[in-house]
Parts: sequence; structure tokens; C-alpha cells
Amino acid sequence: MNGPQEGTAFYPERLLRRAAVPNGCENSGVSTPEVHSWVPRSIYEIGSALLLALFLFPLASLSQTPSAKDVVAPTAFASYDPVARGMAFQVAVVLKIRPGFHVNAREVTFDYLIPTDIRADAPAGFKLDNVIYPKGTLQTFVFSKDKKLNVYTDTVILRLPLTVLPDAPLGPQHLAMKLRYQACSTEICLPPVTKDVDATLSVVAARAAAKSANPDLFPKHR
Repeated sequence: MNGPQEGTAFYPERLLRRAAVPNGCENSGVSTPEVHSWVPRSIYEIGSALLLALFLFPLASLSQTPSAKDVVAPTAFASYDPVARGMAFQVAVVLKIRPGFHVNAREVTFDYLIPTDIRADAPAGFKLDNVIYPKGTLQTFVFSKDKKLNVYTDTVILRLPLTVLPDAPLGPQHLAMKLRYQACSTEICLPPVTKDVDATLSVVAARAAAKSANPDLFPKHR
């Protein structure tokens, strides 16, 4: 079957209809209503399948990109449980970072980058000192080939030193914290987010009643 000739109209639906008619039926005078009805249905079915595939492909790609809040999982641990009036202790916030992603370290390579930051509202009867941030690691990414970026990956620990004042209320107290970070992969950066983190601190009066806790995170307090 020859293709469309120059200067003549080209009708793809005619070629499809002709291809759908069995050999010998074109000029046989046999009516082919079944063929005529089948061809449009086939075209619609094929077109619908292609449109569905084109629609689902970007959705599948988007579904593989996690929410920024799901990239980092923070958990707080105290070096003593309970804590006693008049003593110093620490709260460690352990950040577990999703594989394939990183967050900017506290000390950023460029001023426009968003550093990892944690802020706490010390409850009544507690004094909070400066947060201790770990050093990051210098890594090269596709979008920063010229200079390595200072980032956190895998698991990092932020430490908050606190002191229980002599007049601290007894019983359970809550240390409310807000963690802010921006997560990136090797290809994309997600919007910066802020996550709430909470630590429950039980206060007792006698220093002898305080018990060291979480020795893997606080080896000096064993």
C-alpha cells in the first residue's frame, strides 16, 4: 500500500480503516459495520491508554519525592531520668536523615543556605545554655561542583545543656523545641520546614534519686 502522494489529502483514519479490513473485503461489496465500529473503539482505547500512561508517569515520579517533613525524624533523649533540683544534664536530639538526602549543617558554606537550627522554650525552673551542634562533612553535589558543601547526613546529634534550678516544679515538665532545616537530595532541594520536638523531664527533689539514662548517647554520665 502506497503512502500519501504529494498534493493529495492524507486521512489517517482511512488508512486505519483499510488496515482493519481483511484482504479481499475492500472490493467485495461486503458491508463491514463491525469493522467500522471496531476502529473508533480501538482508537479511543489506545488513546485513553496513552493518556493514562502520560498522566500516571509524572505522578509516579512525584510519589517518589518525600515530603520535606518526612526526610528528618527527630527524637529527644535526656541524660538523666528523673532529673533532680540543682543538677546539670543534657537533652540530645537525634536526627535520622533519610538515605539519599542531606541537610545543611549549622555552619553553612554560603550565606544564602539555610542552616539546621533548633530552639527550645525552657520550662519554668530550668536554665538553657547554648546548643551544641556537631561538625558537618564536606561533600560535592551536582549543583555545587565548584565548592563542597558542609552538610549533615545519616544520623546526627544536637545537644542542649540544661540546669535544673533549686525551685524547679516537681513532677513531669515538657521541654518544647522547634527544629528547622532544609533537605536536599543530589538533584533537588525541598522547601525548608520546621518540626516540633518534645522532651518530657521528670523532676525530683533529691539528687540521689536522679538516674542516668541513655548511656549510648551520654557515655560520660554512666
